[in-house]
Amino acid sequence: MPDLIHDGESAAAVSSLRSAVMLLGRRLKHQRVDESLSPTEMSVLGTLARCGSATPGELARKEHVQPPSMTRIVALLEAKGLVRLEPHPDDRRQKRVSQTEQAEAMLAESRTKRNAWLAQLAEGLDEDEWEKLRAAAPVLEKLAHL
Repeated sequence: MPDLIHDGESAAAVSSLRSAVMLLGRRLKHQRVDESLSPTEMSVLGTLARCGSATPGELARKEHVQPPSMTRIVALLEAKGLVRLEPHPDDRRQKRVSQTEQAEAMLAESRTKRNAWLAQLAEGLDEDEWEKLRAAAPVLEKLAHL
């Protein structure tokens, strides 16, 4: 594999990818169903949807925030009826956070809205560009999870 930072053409591609991903991510964040939730709160709900229930400490690590911040976020989400706290099966000092049916429905609606927005954008691509994007999607997904 080439040195992606020092090879001029590769460095330009990396820079272009970074810029495009950041801009697209920001634009996608604005395609929300519930404007009362912060992007961080939405991210926590998404993490719970993908990974299942977790302790606040586990969520803090996954979301790269400090545990006291996650405690506040979980309290806000619980007050909105989007998560519930349950006793930890192995450690009585801990709680597990899980999403509610209301959160599942909101996330499904949000995904539908964002997918529709992205599909509408993709209609502006020609057939060759669309084929390249479809081929790149699994690679981008892998990159996102490395």
